[in-house]
Amino acid sequence: QANYAAANAFLDALAEMRRADGLVGLSLGWGPWAEGGMLGQLDATDLQRMARDGVLPLNAPEGLSLFDSAPGVGGGALVPIKLDFAALRRLASTAAVPPLLRDLVRVPRMRAARAGAARGTVLADRLVALAPADRDRLVDDLVKAQVATVLGHASSDAIEGTQAFKELGFDSLTAVELRNRLATATGLRLPATLVFDHPTPAALAAFVLSEALGDETGSTRDSAVAVVAADDPIAIIGMSCRYPGAVSDPDGLWRLVAGGGDGIDVFPTDRGWDIAALFDADPDRTGTTYTNEGGFLYEAAEFDPEFFGISPREALAMDPQQRLLLEASWEAVERAGIDPTSLRGSRTGVFAGVMYHDYASRLRAAPDDTEGYLGIGNSGSVASGRVSYTLGLEGPAVTVDTACSSSLVALHWAIQA
Repeated sequence: QANYAAANAFLDALAEMRRADGLVGLSLGWGPWAEGGMLGQLDATDLQRMARDGVLPLNAPEGLSLFDSAPGVGGGALVPIKLDFAALRRLASTAAVPPLLRDLVRVPRMRAARAGAARGTVLADRLVALAPADRDRLVDDLVKAQVATVLGHASSDAIEGTQAFKELGFDSLTAVELRNRLATATGLRLPATLVFDHPTPAALAAFVLSEALGDETGSTRDSAVAVVAADDPIAIIGMSCRYPGAVSDPDGLWRLVAGGGDGIDVFPTDRGWDIAALFDADPDRTGTTYTNEGGFLYEAAEFDPEFFGISPREALAMDPQQRLLLEASWEAVERAGIDPTSLRGSRTGVFAGVMYHDYASRLRAAPDDTEGYLGIGNSGSVASGRVSYTLGLEGPAVTVDTACSSSLVALHWAIQA
């Protein structure tokens, strides 16, 4: 963590400075202890990951022994840590030893580099010799196997290709380990943001396949081609919407307007409201309403979180506007005749006009298992980014709040972009 790193660096420097001045000073950068501390918050998967990297937890006698011996070692900054040198030597054979530990074991850099290049060449050669469907299957299996290893699973059977990495249990550390393991297995240079840019095993496999073979992947995955008339630089090619009056698409909106409808109806019964106590004919009575009708989106709660790679707990904590925006964005792309999944990795931008997001203020007693999702689930700035993340879009993602003109400004900016 950055705050710990800064504080620890200061203490290390202070100890060294004091020793240089002839004073007492010793800073110990402890490895993990087996009991208590931050390690006590880690699960078995985290411990397995550390063990694969050659780092083992210290028990109390080992830690106290190192503490007693540290003053006699010399030097102002020491690292008492328990290492598994057999694991480090195994890592050395693949040139995957963490930089901090490379001087502790022999790392055959040139041989490992040549082996990595050979692996990349062999992978590409294997893929070229296969039919497109077999290429997909080979890379899918490779990615799922590495995902299973990082998560501590005995096999890859439990790994769903379309399930988001965050739902599988990935965090920033396991994301980096997966990148490192895939780079070693494929011989490819892969970005540190790999898991974020390609947030499901299936999307990651498609990326690895394209990187291994360049543009000539021969993949069976769908692709889309958008054609724009030369004399029409700005075109609206797809729309979607949700409005009161059971309006769930542009055709429904037209029918409502053409038929002279108003979209006003009775209170919904699935919101947990005490409708009988809510109504009072006296308009001056506080805490009640003197009407029992309004404009409501009755299907607002009918959201399929699994379809968008979101857990039910996170969906419950999300502002309904974010859920509706995900649905409407997907539908708008489909109505344009484009497979939404084919836009992953494209320069498609998202501009959303958002205002009045007060859902969080209504959650007076949020369930404990949703608390961690309330922040991003109720932030207007996240709305556009969530669409980009879900669809894998790499263009601009902007949320605009200029009050009543938000949607107009968002459309204006999208056209300018």
